[in-house]
Amino acid sequence: MNASFLIERTRRHFFQDCGLGIGKMALASLLAREGLRGATGDRPLDYMRHPIKAKRVIFLFMAGAPSQLELFDHKPKLKEMEGKPIPPSVIQGQRYAFIQPDAAVLGPQFPFSQHGQSGAELSDRLPYLSQIVDDIAVVKSLHTDHFNHAPAQLFMTTGSGIPGRASMGSWLSYGLGNEADDLPAFVVLKSGGSLSGGASMWGSGFLPSEHQGVPFREGNDPILHLSNPKGIDRVAQRQTLDALSHLNGLSHQQLRDPEIKTRIEAYEMAYRMQARAPELMDFSSESQTTKELYGIEDGRSNFASHCLLARRLVERGTRFVQLYHSGWDAHSDVEGNVKNNARTVDQASAALITDLKQRDMLKDTLVVWGGEFGRTPMVEASAALGRSKGRDHHPQAFTMWLAGGGIRPGITLGRTDELGFHITEDPVHVHDLQATILELMGIDHTRLSFNFQGLDFRLTGVEPHHSIQKLMA
Repeated sequence: MNASFLIERTRRHFFQDCGLGIGKMALASLLAREGLRGATGDRPLDYMRHPIKAKRVIFLFMAGAPSQLELFDHKPKLKEMEGKPIPPSVIQGQRYAFIQPDAAVLGPQFPFSQHGQSGAELSDRLPYLSQIVDDIAVVKSLHTDHFNHAPAQLFMTTGSGIPGRASMGSWLSYGLGNEADDLPAFVVLKSGGSLSGGASMWGSGFLPSEHQGVPFREGNDPILHLSNPKGIDRVAQRQTLDALSHLNGLSHQQLRDPEIKTRIEAYEMAYRMQARAPELMDFSSESQTTKELYGIEDGRSNFASHCLLARRLVERGTRFVQLYHSGWDAHSDVEGNVKNNARTVDQASAALITDLKQRDMLKDTLVVWGGEFGRTPMVEASAALGRSKGRDHHPQAFTMWLAGGGIRPGITLGRTDELGFHITEDPVHVHDLQATILELMGIDHTRLSFNFQGLDFRLTGVEPHHSIQKLMA
């Protein structure tokens, strides 16, 4: 018997001969919690270089790009110049999706006022956020590399404008593992319509597929095919899963494909979720006061119920919740667009902060609110397309806000010029924002990487970017 045979014998038959079974080992590894090792296996956590200030993230993604000029960044000069062209010196070298750079100026559509001890200026379309403005940090100086929706949405969520890269939630699942035994580490909630970036925004890309986001639906059956078909009880399903685990284990011994282990873990997670999901989706245990805080009525607003569901998910151990609300693409009637969308999201967004704070969870839960880019100071109008009083895509400057999880509350960071066109103080690139989120979770963004096809990939790309120290408490 030669040495190669012994090596092959040991490698291929250990799991079968030891009588344990790879399916049970996969389950045991999921149930075992070794600090932050989670799904990372034996890989050393050399990227954990910062104090852990946030244990979980809720990203309220306003897909379509809200107009910062109607919500956060008050520019009286635009009202003075309304109807006049932007000066050529301001717009030189700029590109836009639908309008000419010399289009006329459009003034802000709503009045602004100062709120809280911080004196932050907010539009009157945000009455609920204005009540908790001292709990958030407003960043007015975001900028991005992309001026169309699909690549910009992908860039914000995956760090790249092309599909196929790992999303932020997948990176955190990969790097930190899962705190919950019976819920995914990364959950996706959607309301308001379709998303330009598609499912790639919560995909795992080159990372193992166990780290991809899991979309939840409304109601007591949040995931398709999670419930047992008629005639199949828990005992029968357990027996079926044991048989599948055995067969998949045999396949893994032969093929050594890591996706087979992912399949085993997915089956086991789904089995445990069958018991957890109905309780998770049942809001009857929530007080009427809490439901009213979020604005949830008998007919349930999708966004409001999703915000409450996001709190329930992180409360039960989900690490990253990506909550999308579409419909902010105001190429026409920016006034009506902002009015309708703000009415939908303002109360529930503010309620989420209040609710987390009341439960002493805001201190280690990071909440992020914003879209993929901003809107132009110039008006978009087209008789051929039936558009008037809209705003085009503006990647040069836009606003987001953050709260909790190590964020310095009650500050406004960054400044734009008097037309809201260019950043004049504390510019923040999208990769800087991503680096900040990772650092608040304890991760050095330059060290969390994955080797794929000979290259080391990371969320924040290869060019130098930095976390936003002024934003952190």
